[in-house]
Amino acid sequence: MLTSVELCAGAGGQALGLEQAKFDHQALVEIDKHCCQTLRNNRPEWNVLEQCVVKFKEDAHKYRGIDLLAGGLPCPPFSVAGKKLGEKDERNLFNDGIDIIDAMRPRAVLFENVKGFMHPAFREYRETIKARLTKLGYETMIRPVNASDYGVSQLRPRVMIVAVQHKDAEFFDWPTPNPKNPPSVGELLYDLMSERGWRGAEAWRDQANEVAPTIVGGSKKHGGPDLGPTRARSAWASLGVEGRTIAVEAPDPFHNGMPRLTVRMVARIQGFPDDWSFFGPKTHAYKQVGNAFPPPVAKAVSSKIAELLQRRRLYAVG
Repeated sequence: MLTSVELCAGAGGQALGLEQAKFDHQALVEIDKHCCQTLRNNRPEWNVLEQCVVKFKEDAHKYRGIDLLAGGLPCPPFSVAGKKLGEKDERNLFNDGIDIIDAMRPRAVLFENVKGFMHPAFREYRETIKARLTKLGYETMIRPVNASDYGVSQLRPRVMIVAVQHKDAEFFDWPTPNPKNPPSVGELLYDLMSERGWRGAEAWRDQANEVAPTIVGGSKKHGGPDLGPTRARSAWASLGVEGRTIAVEAPDPFHNGMPRLTVRMVARIQGFPDDWSFFGPKTHAYKQVGNAFPPPVAKAVSSKIAELLQRRRLYAVG
């Protein structure tokens, strides 16, 4: 089985995708205690390291030769909604990530970030990252993707950064987007929205006939249990969803007005399986879901990396 280490594992979105692509996690590094408990509750066998990436760097050499180093490095430094400080932002961990690559020398790397990473303001920094990885023997490929292209009922643009050893680069192919659209929000959530007998569930399902806008999780310091700022809430309202708060449970039979989403509903929109539980009260649970990387996207990209690594392993043996 192929092996992996993940940085900034969060609530397990990318980790689930890697697991589905048949990677065996050797370590998952995450600093948030609620996320760590979520990982432990769902996968007691995983080696969850509750520490920051900078601290993990001291022990990274112990995982030298791992098949895949993955991670969702903090995105605020590259968010177009923020100050766009990039490498100057104190939350930027890309330099530490490359130091870890140097210590571990994995066969492949998979990092994901927000679409703002591709902003022209960060072009020089992207080239710097590529240059450092080139010196370490890797070829770097960067591509914007949208979660809705891989079965996720959400317009969630992200940037995927894949680095493989120079000799393997020609064998890597990006995954092909699904030929069919994902289910609409109404189709996806109808059973959850109607589970308490809400009489308006069918009418709501018919109105919520598009995929969801981007789920917003907020930062550690800001944001709460809501579906985002005014523009995002307006997009949700067009689907018949009240976005100002998150509900504890589905609407009762006599509910009037727009329903709210529960954490479980939002998790399903993100592509999490229904049996994946999130530790902590509603606000902490929702933030974990909102900041997660959709498992289906992680599976799609990491499966192509797995194909490459398996092919090259068989070639080496042959």
